[in-house]
Amino acid sequence: MTTLIWIAAVLVVIGVYLSWTAGRLDRLHARIDAARAALDAQLLRRASVAQELGTSGILDPAASIVLYEVAHEARQAAEEQREVAESGLSQALRAVFDDEGQLEAVREAPGGEQTVAELTAAVRRVPMARRFHNDAVRAARAVRRHRVVRWFRLAGHAPFPMAFEMDDEPPLVLGDRAVGR
Repeated sequence: MTTLIWIAAVLVVIGVYLSWTAGRLDRLHARIDAARAALDAQLLRRASVAQELGTSGILDPAASIVLYEVAHEARQAAEEQREVAESGLSQALRAVFDDEGQLEAVREAPGGEQTVAELTAAVRRVPMARRFHNDAVRAARAVRRHRVVRWFRLAGHAPFPMAFEMDDEPPLVLGDRAVGR
C-alpha cells in the first residue's frame, strides 16, 4: 500500500511539473504574440511617418521618391519579405537624413517640429520593440529545447518561434545624440 502511495505521489509531482512547464510555455508564446503585435505597430508607425514625409513635398524630389517607395514597400511587404523591406526603410531613412539639411528643411516647414518628433520617436521605438520580441523568442526557444518539452510535446502545435532580424539603426541626426535638440 505504501508503494502505491509513493508511486501516486511521484506521478502527481511529475504531472504538476509538466502542467507548470506547459503553462509557462503557453505564457511565453502569448508574450511573443504581444511583443510581435507591438513590433508590428511600431514598424507601421515608422513607415507611415516616412511615407507622410515622402509625400509632403518638404524634402528634395529624389529623397521624397525614395522615402515614399521604400516606406510603401515596407507597409505592403509579405510576411516572408518583411525583414528585408523594413531594413530597406532603415537604410533609406539613414540615406535621406544623412544630410542635416533635410532635417532642417522638415523642421522649418509648418508642423515640422511635430513631424520630426514623431519620426524620432518612431525610429527609436522600433529597436526597443524588436529587442522585446527577440527576447521573448529567445526565452521560448530555451524552454522548447528541454528534453521534457520535446518528449511530452508540451508545445503542442505552436510553430517554432522565429526572431525578427532587421537593420534598425536610426539616422545619426535622429538617434540618441539628437536627444538634446
